Amino acid sequence: MRDDGGRDQTVRDDAWRRGQTKQDRAHPAQVDLLLSAGRGPQECAWAVAELATRLEAEAAARGLHVRRRDSVPGERPDSWRSLLLRITGSDAEALARSWTGTLCWQAPSPYRASAGRKNWYVTARICEPQPRGTTFDEADVHVVACRTGGPGGQHRNKASTAVRAIHRPTGLVVVVDDERHLQANRRLALGLLRRRLAEIDAAEVRSADAVRRHLHDELIRGNPVRTERPPDTRTR
Repeated sequence: MRDDGGRDQTVRDDAWRRGQTKQDRAHPAQVDLLLSAGRGPQECAWAVAELATRLEAEAAARGLHVRRRDSVPGERPDSWRSLLLRITGSDAEALARSWTGTLCWQAPSPYRASAGRKNWYVTARICEPQPRGTTFDEADVHVVACRTGGPGGQHRNKASTAVRAIHRPTGLVVVVDDERHLQANRRLALGLLRRRLAEIDAAEVRSADAVRRHLHDELIRGNPVRTERPPDTRTR
C-alpha cells in the first residue's frame, strides 16, 4: 500500500487548495478577525472585551453579523485575552480592515486605582478562515485496476488485482496491491485515501492554529489605528 506520485500529487493538492482560497477571497462573505491582548496586563484583556463590544455595535449599525467563534478568558470576569470574531455580510472585509492593527482603549484601570496609565493596547489581525475539512465521497474517487511488480505468485503477476484510486477534487492518488483480490484492494485504497485526506486536514488546522498563536506576539504599543473610549468620555 503506498501513495502514488508523492511530491507531484502534493503539489497538485496544494494548488487546488490555494485555488479554492483565492476563489473564496474574491467574494468574501465573511472575515475572521482576531483581537488579542498579547502579553499585556489584565487591563488589556479588559480592553479586548470593550473593543469587541464596540466593534459589534458598529457592525450591527452597518447591517453585519458578528459571531464570537473562539475565546481565551482573561484573569478577571468579563475580560478576554483573545477573541476570534467572524464578521459576516457584504461589507465584512471593509469593517475588518478598518479595525486591523494596533487598537487603543483609553480609560482608567478598573482594577488598580493607583495606575496612572490610561492607554491599553490590543492587536487586531485578519486571520485565514479555519480550514474546511475535505468531505470524502466515494463518488469523487476514480478507481482503476492496474498491475504492480514484486512477489505475489503467478495469479497476482498476470491479473490486474492492484488498484489506483484518484480523489478527483484534490488530485491525491494512492496505489494498493496488498491483497490478491481486486475488491479487497479497492476497499483498502478508499480507506487509505480517507485517512490521507484527514491527515492533510489536521495538518492545515494545526498550521492555522500556529499562525494565530504567533499573532498574539505581534502587539505593537503606540500609533494605534483606532482609539476608543467609554461613552461618557468620548467627547472630552
